[in-house]
Amino acid sequence: MTKLDNRLRELRAREDVTQKQLADMVGVRRETISHIERNRYTPSLELAFRIARVFEADVEDVFTWEQ
Repeated sequence: MTKLDNRLRELRAREDVTQKQLADMVGVRRETISHIERNRYTPSLELAFRIARVFEADVEDVFTWEQ
């Protein structure tokens, strides 16, 4: 089984960004960010890149693929 994990909560805390603020920056609802953080929703590749850009990080620094 494969799993996409993420560091969103950690990155948001480090940058003092709320779920709502991040959602507004990337053009989604706050609930979407919450679901991504809890691994209940896998973001599209485009959304993953938009999120990574907010934190000035590579996608691989925000999201990890575990097999």
